[in-house]
Amino acid sequence: MPRDPADRWLTIPNALSVLRLLGVLLFLYLLLGPRADGWAVVVLVLAGLSDWLDGKVARWLDQMSRLGALLDPAADRLYILATLVAFVVRDIVPWWVAAVLVGRELVVGACLPVLRHRGYGPFEVSYLGKGATFNLLYAFPMLLLAQGTSTAAEVVRPVAYAFMVWGGALYLWSGALYVYQFSLALRRPPGVVPVRRVVGRSGSEDPPS
Repeated sequence: MPRDPADRWLTIPNALSVLRLLGVLLFLYLLLGPRADGWAVVVLVLAGLSDWLDGKVARWLDQMSRLGALLDPAADRLYILATLVAFVVRDIVPWWVAAVLVGRELVVGACLPVLRHRGYGPFEVSYLGKGATFNLLYAFPMLLLAQGTSTAAEVVRPVAYAFMVWGGALYLWSGALYVYQFSLALRRPPGVVPVRRVVGRSGSEDPPS
């Protein structure tokens, strides 16, 4: 019996996602060890490029897989979590900002096993959530560049804060929409009208962004 192509794991897009996951450790070391902010920005930029590239390659080479659907959003969330923790340690962002954004992720994540238990699929991937993630991933390197008293830092700082505020607001709003979907699902009999599944680049359901 031929193997389902979606079950492949040794693909170029998956390799890019694994490299992006490994880059989280390097990113944290650069920020919290030698505090090499310039190199940390380079790691963030490369992570963002690989995030865009693995989706393109998956479509170009028809290398979509279920593993890719898990690795890709997992890498995005891990970068956001790691960056927030490092920024709190470095006093770049206040602790309550990190607590609010991480709390959003915990609340949305806690809804998923309940939905599965009741026979529903995962949340529909929203462009609002993806937009929030992109805004935050743009904000983080600019917040690093904004540290210091140089002219470049002064110019970048307001732009970085704008991306952070806008991305954070979208991130919370998308989380509220997921919780609203969750409440609607709980009002229906289990398994009757499932939350609509969305097919991502991998051919399987993507978790919410």
